[in-house]
Amino acid sequence: MNIEQARSNMIEQQIRTWEVLDQTVLDLLQVVKREAFVPPAYRLLAFIDMEIPLKIDGADTAEVMLAPKVEARFLQELQITSHEHVLEIGTGSGYMAALAAHKAQHVLTVELNERLFRFGHDNLARNGVRNAKAALGDGARGWAERAPYDVIIVSGSLPVLPDELLAQLKIGGRMAAIVGAAPAMSAQIITRVADRAYDTLTLFETVAKPLANAVRPSAFRF
Repeated sequence: MNIEQARSNMIEQQIRTWEVLDQTVLDLLQVVKREAFVPPAYRLLAFIDMEIPLKIDGADTAEVMLAPKVEARFLQELQITSHEHVLEIGTGSGYMAALAAHKAQHVLTVELNERLFRFGHDNLARNGVRNAKAALGDGARGWAERAPYDVIIVSGSLPVLPDELLAQLKIGGRMAAIVGAAPAMSAQIITRVADRAYDTLTLFETVAKPLANAVRPSAFRF
């Protein structure tokens, strides 16, 4: 397998056609080696248009890496800049944190699953990503001790957007999240425009595995 040709094919055939035209993002996909973050058993699938199972040392964590085009589109729309602090909820393989770290001043990525925390942490260290820190814990309602953040990335779907999470954005801060319940989920960029006001940009329809311990809407009905 020609790794560089496969990477180029991914960028040209999947990423560009998904309306990702920001050259800085396309260049970053060349720099951050996706195959270095994929579990060894799935390395040959690193550039395929699919979610990749995160099976670590033969153990199934029941989590996945998002498809490359979703990661790239989120990165483009968030427009992260070099002075910004980013919170990622759901470290997974560490790949999304690595991409964000190349644009941000600092990334804090939080993972609930201890096996994935170690995998993501080790991947970031092995690939020389020094401005991203992995923390073990439940980020379903954010990570208030380091708030507020310029950018929040939720690497898993949310049935609803928790108020606690929205409150951790700075004014002008942006959040990338997949919101809703299958089969009707939407990828969104939510921008905090004032103390109690948020603008939402819907990017595309998709389906993704819910974030562990995600806040769910009340089952109570009148």
